[in-house]
Amino acid sequence: METLIRLTAALSIFGIMIFWEYLKPRRKLPVERLVRWRINLGLAAINMLMMRLTVGSAAYLAAVDAEQSHWGLLNQFNLSDSFTIIMSLLFLDFAIYGQHVLSHKWSLLWRIHQVHHSDLAFDATTAIRFHPLEILISMLYKVACIYLIGADAFAVILFEIILNGAATFNHSNIAIPESVDKRLRFLIVTPDMHRIHHSTIRTETDSNYGFSITCWDRLCGTYKAHPKYSQDQMFIGLDYYRDKKVLSFLDLCMMPFRALPK
Repeated sequence: METLIRLTAALSIFGIMIFWEYLKPRRKLPVERLVRWRINLGLAAINMLMMRLTVGSAAYLAAVDAEQSHWGLLNQFNLSDSFTIIMSLLFLDFAIYGQHVLSHKWSLLWRIHQVHHSDLAFDATTAIRFHPLEILISMLYKVACIYLIGADAFAVILFEIILNGAATFNHSNIAIPESVDKRLRFLIVTPDMHRIHHSTIRTETDSNYGFSITCWDRLCGTYKAHPKYSQDQMFIGLDYYRDKKVLSFLDLCMMPFRALPK
């Protein structure tokens, strides 16, 4: 049931964003949509199958086990359910922010994470463009964080829905009026904010790491409000991977095992 709830929510949000992109796109995409979609959706399908056959429900089961075994910080005190849920959500969101930063700073993790950043365009399918190794590492990392904090089981399900939904939203190629975007950024990560993170300029790539709320970037000094070039003119992807011929599905699968370009 937990898997069905997460999958239904993820597919619903994905469908809404795809339709919104079609009705009101933010940018003209430089790469044929069907070419990119086959690759990005193919990676997503492999990741879903891998998780289904391995540790798909590990996060939720870890939360249940932590509660029953009284493991984790929150399970050491008699706290209200609402407080436990809020603290679980905040801790897990900050943990994912920290993982994202580390994925850029540690070359071993960057080898894997660059698959996500190698996309030459930016739309809702970019949100699911991850190497299977990154999905597996991320799940194991979340399990460790859940045991550490003693996260509430309901909060874990809610967090997964928020994480997937927020990532789909802030990777989408949708046009939001600048005045609305500015207000939304007080709390949530918008597509214009996260698009800066996918810039080819390294100082911009190393900014705006948050997936759902903006406070971590602001508190940790990694927030960047505007790109060097306009949102319509900025280049997306990695400056050392500009040729579509070396960004095939097989190339992406092998990318972490190749030397990083100079």
